[in-house]
Amino acid sequence: MNQRSLGSLRVSEVGLGCNNFGTRLNQDATTAVVTAALDEGINFFDTADIYGDLKSEVQLGVALGARRDEAIIASKFGMLHDRSGVCATPEYVHESCDASLTRLGTDVIDLYQLHFPDESTPLADTIGAMQELVVLGKVREIGCSNLSADQLREAVAATGAGPHLVSIQSQYSLLARQPETDGVLDACDEFAVGFLPYYPLANGLLTGKVRPGQPIPEGTRLSLMPDDRKVHWLSDALRTRVDELIAYGEEQHLTMLAFAFSWLLSHPPVASVIAGATSAEQVRANAHAVLSLSDTQLARLNELTADD
Repeated sequence: MNQRSLGSLRVSEVGLGCNNFGTRLNQDATTAVVTAALDEGINFFDTADIYGDLKSEVQLGVALGARRDEAIIASKFGMLHDRSGVCATPEYVHESCDASLTRLGTDVIDLYQLHFPDESTPLADTIGAMQELVVLGKVREIGCSNLSADQLREAVAATGAGPHLVSIQSQYSLLARQPETDGVLDACDEFAVGFLPYYPLANGLLTGKVRPGQPIPEGTRLSLMPDDRKVHWLSDALRTRVDELIAYGEEQHLTMLAFAFSWLLSHPPVASVIAGATSAEQVRANAHAVLSLSDTQLARLNELTADD
């Protein structure tokens, strides 16, 4: 598994999203997934305090156990635990970090990220508190998630001469290409901020498992979504794109997974592609999906998935 730089960290090109831990996966299943990931060379584990009703961090820490030093742990704060809103005051930043350290059973979080911006707290105040965590040795690097391009620029400016903001997470895939048009990828280039795409498989549409126009397989992420969100992912427009991608994959003798991961990693700002998994088999498939696409293949993928 190749690695890329994220500030002072070296992260695997394929990361493991830990949002299934504590909900769809119990401790034994979590341990099996984490062990498979480490064995495949995946070292980047992305979780958040709210994942799994506060159990994801706990299960990740237990699963890593004696192999903690092989892992880069990224966690997030900001969403209130009852999901009633966002809080990113300096006091809440420190409280949340200490609570996450306890749940994870570790003395340092490798990458600590603001999950969502808090409209009632200046970004500079939040960033300043996160920098204090670095100085205290509780956090190695700081990042953010779900910020607009303007907010990312504001956050970078707020770091001043202190610890740098090294990452941003946003939704990005062949079927959700907004970071190319909303300025976020450009800002990453401008400020040397690593980009971490989540939902790289478009809620299953890019695995071939979920086909628009066909019944949604039970147990998939999409099957658990509210109906209003399913409408988007099962639209005629996306069905057409998926059908065309499947046909092109068959022509090129490549899987949808290979297209999804490799296309994202062809973008220089992308440091690691965060994908969830519910089994060791899924982890291994993700780990082996990355390859070098030709310029012709990349151009065709861009053509097939471009917004009208």
